[in-house]
Amino acid sequence: MEKIAIIELNERGLALSIYKVSNGKSNLSLSKNQFLEIGKEIESAELISPKLKNDILNMLKIYRKLIEEYGINKIFAVSSNIITRARNYRGMFDEIYNNTGLNFTILTDEEYIKYLFNSVVNSIDNAKGTFLHIGSNACYIIKYNRRAILNSTIIPIGTYNLQDKVSDFDSVVESIKKEISSKIAIEEVEEDSKVVATGISYLAMGKIAKKVQRYSLDIDNNYILSNDIMDKTCQFIKGVEIDKIKKIKGIDYENADKIVLGFAFIKAFFEILKLNEVAISTANLRSGLLQLNVLNSMQERFNDLLSNSLENYYEFNNDEFSINEQVYNMALILFKQLKVMHKLPRFYVKPLRIASYMYDCGKCINVEHFTKYGFDKIVYSDLAGVTHRELLIAGFICVCQNLDDFSLNEWIKYKDILTDEDLDAVRKLGIIVKLAVALNASRKPIITDIVCDILGDSIIMKTIVETDASYEILEGMKVAQDYKKVYKKSLQII
Repeated sequence: MEKIAIIELNERGLALSIYKVSNGKSNLSLSKNQFLEIGKEIESAELISPKLKNDILNMLKIYRKLIEEYGINKIFAVSSNIITRARNYRGMFDEIYNNTGLNFTILTDEEYIKYLFNSVVNSIDNAKGTFLHIGSNACYIIKYNRRAILNSTIIPIGTYNLQDKVSDFDSVVESIKKEISSKIAIEEVEEDSKVVATGISYLAMGKIAKKVQRYSLDIDNNYILSNDIMDKTCQFIKGVEIDKIKKIKGIDYENADKIVLGFAFIKAFFEILKLNEVAISTANLRSGLLQLNVLNSMQERFNDLLSNSLENYYEFNNDEFSINEQVYNMALILFKQLKVMHKLPRFYVKPLRIASYMYDCGKCINVEHFTKYGFDKIVYSDLAGVTHRELLIAGFICVCQNLDDFSLNEWIKYKDILTDEDLDAVRKLGIIVKLAVALNASRKPIITDIVCDILGDSIIMKTIVETDASYEILEGMKVAQDYKKVYKKSLQII
């Protein structure tokens, strides 16, 4: 197992990320951030003061000690190019290298786009679309198809180099639109093109928008920000005093003035590009750096984000007793064989894949009552290539392995996202996962396939086996009572 450290220096300060890497998979082990007013100083004086330089150096010395304690194999230290606007940046980097041995690479706009885009296409499942990023020094619009960039547009203004200060919000929006149109002509986004947006401004907008919308799920990645909710969020923020904005719960932004300016950029792009909605991505520079510089050399390019995400989970959570992949395969067999019984569309295959692959994830909290605790583990596991609705359904499927653990009160909390059809589905799929676990009772792939026959009020499951499956059949029949409760038919396994 390899250990990788990534250090980022940008307008907001310093960040340290430490990853464990194994077999082309990664796991974030440590994430530290230190806010420093780097962008503010560069913006006002085009210099880094002796005090700020000393603060940066002291924090990097601390990071260096952490890196040594973690036994890091490789270090990537990068800086955004806003630092080059400080006339004394070269001397600062020389001093950093002499005192810490850290050699920073200043990323060009093209390099930043490359890393960030790679992170974006590995965070949201979308084969064709437009990627929009609002940065401190520039904004990027990238059109892509099949994980490849078709063309990119760099707009040389951002939240830290726009001359207008936040006064009247609407006039700032118009000013940004004029600035953009004076620098470059922008084509409207195609109607069938999904727009994915990144950057601290979009993340802050998403957090506040969810409060305005009374959205029931606190997940940032793949939150769909509609034009209507964006407008309501901007109206809300206009009514809040600047010094109170950064106190809003969940906002990771020290400079409230830049939050409002970022929102003005968002509104301007919605209007210029005539957008109906954007999917907000938590994609960041560090994951793009890791993917391109470390993971790509260890794995083939993957197109199924969910499969890769589940395998990534399994790489760091399995043990000698794990049978997750066997349960997953059996659950998919049962879904197909019981199609005439459950009558569920293919939409539910993805949630079933998640719930069956992570059927025992709650064991990290309580081994005996693991189904009860699997919900939060699945929903907040940072799985990629899945919608919020699919995540919630998967979490409830995991819970429904034990029908007594299911709570309608918990379900009602998410009524803005889930449907009545979903309620029927999670019970049926929960029994499928429970049966898939039972049919792997010996922890070996003894049963290779299932064939089902429906006879009146009964269903007969015929097992195709490699060897004696009497224990699997015994355990499977223990599910018969729950099966009848949900499917209204008796179950017989032979």
